[in-house]
Amino acid sequence: MVDSALAQGLPMEEAPRMPNAAVIGLISLAGAAAATCSLVLALRNDTISADIGEPLVIALLSVWVTTSYILCGLIAWWHRPASRFGPLMIAAGFANFLASLAWTTNEVVFTFGQALDLLPPVLFLHVFLAFPSGRLRGRFDRWLVVTAYVTAIGLELVRMTFGYFGPLNLLEITENADAAQAATRVQLTLVSAYCLTGVGILVARRLRAGRPLRWSLALLADAFGLALVMIAALLMSAAWGGPAVQQIRWATFAALSLAPVAFLVALLHSRLARSSVGDLFVELQADPAPADLRAALARALSDPSLTLAYWLPNYGCYADQDGRLIELPDADSGTATTRIDQGGAHVAVLLHDPALEDESELLSAVTAAAGLGLENGRLHAELRAHVVELSASRARIIDVGQKERQRLERNLHDGAQQRLIALSLELSALEARLADDPEARARLDQARREIATSLEELRDVARGLHPAVVSGHGLEIALEQLAARAPVPVTLAVDLDGRVSESLEVAAFYLVSEGLANIGKHANATTATVEVRRLDGRFIVEVVDNGGGGADTELGTGLRGLADRVEALDGRLRVWSPAGGGTRLRAEIPCAP
Repeated sequence: MVDSALAQGLPMEEAPRMPNAAVIGLISLAGAAAATCSLVLALRNDTISADIGEPLVIALLSVWVTTSYILCGLIAWWHRPASRFGPLMIAAGFANFLASLAWTTNEVVFTFGQALDLLPPVLFLHVFLAFPSGRLRGRFDRWLVVTAYVTAIGLELVRMTFGYFGPLNLLEITENADAAQAATRVQLTLVSAYCLTGVGILVARRLRAGRPLRWSLALLADAFGLALVMIAALLMSAAWGGPAVQQIRWATFAALSLAPVAFLVALLHSRLARSSVGDLFVELQADPAPADLRAALARALSDPSLTLAYWLPNYGCYADQDGRLIELPDADSGTATTRIDQGGAHVAVLLHDPALEDESELLSAVTAAAGLGLENGRLHAELRAHVVELSASRARIIDVGQKERQRLERNLHDGAQQRLIALSLELSALEARLADDPEARARLDQARREIATSLEELRDVARGLHPAVVSGHGLEIALEQLAARAPVPVTLAVDLDGRVSESLEVAAFYLVSEGLANIGKHANATTATVEVRRLDGRFIVEVVDNGGGGADTELGTGLRGLADRVEALDGRLRVWSPAGGGTRLRAEIPCAP
């Protein structure tokens, strides 16, 4: 909510021209004349003392409100000609002057000024709700302001027809004090309600956007809310004869005067904030790393939650600096987005606090500067995306291979293995029929032994393709079977507290199987230890032997396949084999608790 926020980016064909010096000079002279006129009218009108208090105090407060709103409106219009906020502030200042025309003794001027008596409060409501663009944001806001205008002016004309304002009132039709009093209470109560509703809208915006990023924004929002609350209090007190009306009127003028002051403070603070863009340019000249680029942008915008998402045209999506795909948030997510274009092409988007949308010029300056350092970051993100895609592709290949191995294992179990078993049973039946032929029985025994050997070899092949025992009975049972068939005594320790995913169990099975096989072939070990556990979100598998060590720690064909399987699960496989110290094989894989 700053000078840079005074417009929300009107299309160029709709944007009004920047006011020239003649226009500014003319409005300034008109404002000075209006303030002088209000001062003179207040001091010369004897009824003010009896009706609203000390003439000089009222005059000075009214002059200050008129002058401050016109002055701040001119500043806003000059810095942001595309915004309607500046002209709206100027209109509020002149409306305050027009209402003071009711202090005159001229019948025509009095009638005109009295008809606009409640226009200033409604215009102030309009100004506060239309900040920073000068446009009301939604249908409800527009309905509220339009209804407030109708109530303020329409009911004022109704009151004047009942002869409530003395002989200067040219609109008097009939004299009815009770009807005028009733209309007054309805009018003032409704306008008070509109102002309090405006406070509710401002509070809702603040809660929806989160904590403002800069103290000046909070000061400005609080000044708006305080002014509306004081207007409502003054009108309600006047409508129902509340106490201390004069003091409330003075406090209301003071509260209204705070808004322009807070606006100027926010304007200055915005200018100072944009000086950080110069530091950002200096940082970008050094071609920072993607992480440093995001941090530099976050500092420049004072938004630690900022995320920089790169547009990857080859993928048709956004990715962060690590190549992870990012879905842009929807409108109700509490996160705002700002596009970054370079050379007419879309290159990135900023995901940031919605409060920054009220600092459009600062945001534009930072995004323009960001274009200098985006290419390196975009290439890095694209490279990381390739790596992520490669990892996902490897995982898919291993998964497809595992499913195919599982299918082959099932076919062997249900096909060839069952036929061999059936053949063995057939031979047993034939042996019973050849009980009187020793030679035939001997040959049948030999055939059954060959079939048994073939069955065992077939089961070994099937287990190598896919460890069905893992799927059926769990990792611990499968590892107990491996330990029982190992070439050396194995101490097995499994601490999992329940089963893990099948992909982890299969990876652990193959790792232990390959490790024990290598121990039998190369380690000259007498014992081995297998440990499987889950620790701090990691699935850990270790195979250790007491052999001679000194093995080649470069991953061979068998271990390379295991490493691929482990890395496809975002894990890491390492091998230690110091001379004389045995060999240690360790895999660590992320595992959800």
